Amino acid sequence: MSRKAHFPSPLKKRRTTLTLPTESLTEAHRIARRRKVNLSTVIAEALNEGLRLQTAAERGAEVLERYKKAFSGFSDEEISILDGVILEPAVRP
Repeated sequence: MSRKAHFPSPLKKRRTTLTLPTESLTEAHRIARRRKVNLSTVIAEALNEGLRLQTAAERGAEVLERYKKAFSGFSDEEISILDGVILEPAVRP
């Protein structure tokens, strides 16, 4: 019985045309030259990082909205208790 070696598939790529701000493109060219990589690599990395940050920000906003919804029925005092805030002064012996 023969077994094929399993190798992860390379990332699929697709050609497209983009219109980019001149300053951004100039900076991307500068980075590509400095790193000795092609422009597509720099643009792809920047896009991936930007999308990752955008997704994280959207997730954070969603969590905040769910938090607000979950705790909307509590009073300020109840929220303080849930947060572990001591509302009464400590009694000293």
